[in-house]
Amino acid sequence: MIDLGLTKIAVIGVVALVVIGPEKLPKVARMAGSLYGRMQRYLHEVKSEVSREIEMEELRNLKKEVEETAHTIRNDVESSIKESLDDVESAWRDLPTSTAPAATMNDLERKARDFRRKKLVRNSAIPGWYKQRHGGKSHIISGAARVKKFRPRASSTSSFF
Repeated sequence: MIDLGLTKIAVIGVVALVVIGPEKLPKVARMAGSLYGRMQRYLHEVKSEVSREIEMEELRNLKKEVEETAHTIRNDVESSIKESLDDVESAWRDLPTSTAPAATMNDLERKARDFRRKKLVRNSAIPGWYKQRHGGKSHIISGAARVKKFRPRASSTSSFF
């Protein structure tokens, strides 16, 4: 910007005092100050708008790049899935029917037995009699009822020393 020192400002002030006159100088100075403030605000608005436009353009470019990348990834995934499906279908068509494994009754019985055994293990990790004996929750009781249930019984004869 303009390099204004104290001497230059003093010379400008003396010239303005001589040219404008002492009675109009305060009004002119106020008007010049307000115009200078308006100019600064306008320049600040212009700078901020330009920076916003630059940021928006960068965001648009970034969005475009991301969309292109997503599109290429999608195409790659779809093509690999299609190739895999084609390979599976061609292998299925080329498989002779005589080599296809047929499920026998022994296999089905073994699978059913394994299923029942695994289900029994899942459902009965802790036996029911153990839960009943050791306080497994069979139904929900309130806090007061729980205190009463587990409070030690008072003996009929109490002795104090």
